[in-house]
Amino acid sequence: MNKVYSRTDLVQRISAHQAGGEYVVFTNGCFDLLHIGHTRYLEEAKGLGDRLVVGINSDTSVRQLAKGTDRPIIPAEQRAEVLAALACVDYVTIFDEPDPLALIQALKPNILVKGGDWPTDRIVGKKFVEAQGGSVRSIPLIPDISTTKIVEKILAHRPLQSHL
Repeated sequence: MNKVYSRTDLVQRISAHQAGGEYVVFTNGCFDLLHIGHTRYLEEAKGLGDRLVVGINSDTSVRQLAKGTDRPIIPAEQRAEVLAALACVDYVTIFDEPDPLALIQALKPNILVKGGDWPTDRIVGKKFVEAQGGSVRSIPLIPDISTTKIVEKILAHRPLQSHL
């Protein structure tokens, strides 16, 4: 089953789930170089409701986030497919905006989730979700696990090129 949908198609699916009484959990991120911090975070997010929707930043959006000129490492379509392969993820969509507010407003999730590196008062979409009767949750991160740290470690162990 394909789990990657356009925003328009996903809105219809989510509305149908909610009409059936299901709670929809939404989270977002770059998810470049999927690691154990991501998988544990997504598993915990899924446990908060019936359906887990993951919005991922497009390649252009990642570059706007000042992640570095070499990011993302993995193209958005591939990142989406890898996330969709996880059993805990029900739906994936790619968004082009620098933040997910328009996507959150379109989907109207019951629960909005971000990692513990985001103070709840700074989570994009918090006011909207709460105004709709939903809730916002923060999931603690695994210390010292991040894509940025993995990239730094890889680069630190790359052999030096000879100038001869």
